[in-house]
Amino acid sequence: MATDSLRKTYRKEIWRKFVKAIKDFDLIEDGDKIAVGVSGGKDSLLLCKLLQELAKDRTKNFELKFISMNPGFGSMDIEQFKKNLEELEIPCEIFDANVWEVAFEENPESPCFLCAKMRRGVLYKKVEELGCNKLALGHHFDDVIETSLINMFYAGTIKTMIPKVSSTSGKLSIIRPLVYVKEANIINFTKWNGIKPMSCGCPVEGEKTDSKRAELKKLLETLEATNPNIKQSIFNSMKNINLDYVFGYTRGNKKDK
Repeated sequence: MATDSLRKTYRKEIWRKFVKAIKDFDLIEDGDKIAVGVSGGKDSLLLCKLLQELAKDRTKNFELKFISMNPGFGSMDIEQFKKNLEELEIPCEIFDANVWEVAFEENPESPCFLCAKMRRGVLYKKVEELGCNKLALGHHFDDVIETSLINMFYAGTIKTMIPKVSSTSGKLSIIRPLVYVKEANIINFTKWNGIKPMSCGCPVEGEKTDSKRAELKKLLETLEATNPNIKQSIFNSMKNINLDYVFGYTRGNKKDK
């Protein structure tokens, strides 16, 4: 049912945008061995089904490996996750990593930075062990916009998530095939197909009533009331930067101007 709805009900809003992103940014090439990072949330589950469907087309000759790191989920979360994987026919390998435990022991008051760094490191290592050259993640259109604004508002820099980037080790590429797909359409797809995705399960996030990303979601909702195209404008601005009209810029860690 989920696969059929991608080709029919959500062909315009999801499938075509997914395919367009792959073509626009050369995300998948013949001979690729792609690991798909599956968190159990709505975005990664959709990404799995899209890539499985694309593999059937044979327009590109590539392999898929579905992997999920368990950083310390509760048993109920894991059972729901496994149920979703079975119902959606996603052959995913779940491997344990005590990331949350270590991060909390090292910095009980503020474990998030270390946790994120460790999760990336463990995941990249696993992907390399599998012999994959690419890691596909489920970041979508709204993630790009919110990340852009977070960097501008709170980090004082202009940068965003990009569809294809090398990992810190340089041994693999990170790709984001959902970069054109809007979160609202992912939510609708999930509800239409009766999928019950996991929450992030994080004990810190679970206690938060707000966050910078949540603040920006609310701000964008308010601005959309008077300017329905504002998200698209922000997205477009990230590929339309005029360097003649900025005070300065850097390339990596090197200042160019």
